[in-house]
Amino acid sequence: MSEAIKIACDAGLLRCGPLHLPCRIGKSGFIDGAAGREGDAKTPLGHYRLRFGLYRADRLPKPKSPLTFRPLRQDDGWCDAQTDPAYNRFIRRPYPASHEALWREDGAYDILLVMSHNDSPPVAGLGSAVFIHIAQPDDRKTLGCIALAPEEMVKLLPELHMDQTVHISQ
Repeated sequence: MSEAIKIACDAGLLRCGPLHLPCRIGKSGFIDGAAGREGDAKTPLGHYRLRFGLYRADRLPKPKSPLTFRPLRQDDGWCDAQTDPAYNRFIRRPYPASHEALWREDGAYDILLVMSHNDSPPVAGLGSAVFIHIAQPDDRKTLGCIALAPEEMVKLLPELHMDQTVHISQ
């Protein structure tokens, strides 16, 4: 079984077993996971579990990984409305409350890894949609997620498995 994923925010490095991969974090830095807030653009420090992965089947083959992956659909979304019962949950669009579309044209969610951040149960306002995903081509920082260049994500995928621990630290 693979080792835990360790992400050092201040070093911009994701480690998993022998892999040491550069990564991007939130544009406003990082914050203790219990102190984060919806929309703060900070990566939440803490210990999480990988839940599952999503991928754009129209662009990529199913990732070769022990982690469970399912293809994204054009109507997939993630609720970020703090007062909605589906807050920080996967939803189908159209959806009446505020949400993020997971089907994106910019490639960021061509591969998307869902972590257990604020999901058991979700606490309103603590933050939603904290994923590990593909970095933007211009190398910009994220809105709180962890992002890897596409070639780095490909290296990571074979090392992933269900409920793998993700440690995000300074």
